[in-house]
Amino acid sequence: MRDRQEKFVRKTGAVLFSFLTLSVIANAQIPTSGNVFIGYSYARSAAFTGTANRSLNTWGWEASAEGKFLPWISVVADLDWHYGSHSFSPCASGSCGGKKVTLNSSVNHILFGPRASISLGKYTPFAEILLGVAHQSDSGGGISNSDTGLATAFGGGVDYKLIKGVALRFQGDSIHTSLFGLGRNDFRLSTGVAFKF
Repeated sequence: MRDRQEKFVRKTGAVLFSFLTLSVIANAQIPTSGNVFIGYSYARSAAFTGTANRSLNTWGWEASAEGKFLPWISVVADLDWHYGSHSFSPCASGSCGGKKVTLNSSVNHILFGPRASISLGKYTPFAEILLGVAHQSDSGGGISNSDTGLATAFGGGVDYKLIKGVALRFQGDSIHTSLFGLGRNDFRLSTGVAFKF
């Protein structure tokens, strides 16, 4: 009987100790600082017309949330949405009498990954590597298609402190996507305001 009680107390103590230790470790992993960014964004992309990719300038917005785990290392969740249109002739040269078709396109990325940064006075330069998904939909001129695929990005930028808790951000990323069975490298430029916490 006494052996059973001792085993029960040991097991209960071990479980409680493990739970307490894991709780402390988990609590230490929750970010206590970081920032939220929202801004205007330009991206060089391509519209898929069913026969070829056509270069496309798109404009839209980018938003991200960053949580710091160490003074110089953080994890970022990044979301953007870009819109654009492209006019082209659907026929071989001259066979349509100059008729043009306008194709509207929307492209968005949802990306996650690490970011390294360091504060130097009012400036905070950073570099990041992100992984996620891209989605594109094109419509117009009898064309309607969409695709979702893997996306990776690397790039960086700089925050310039305006006042306490608010910074102006300039950022550039190279984004590789696999959409419509084709690999493509595009770039994205963004500027806006980062709110630090």
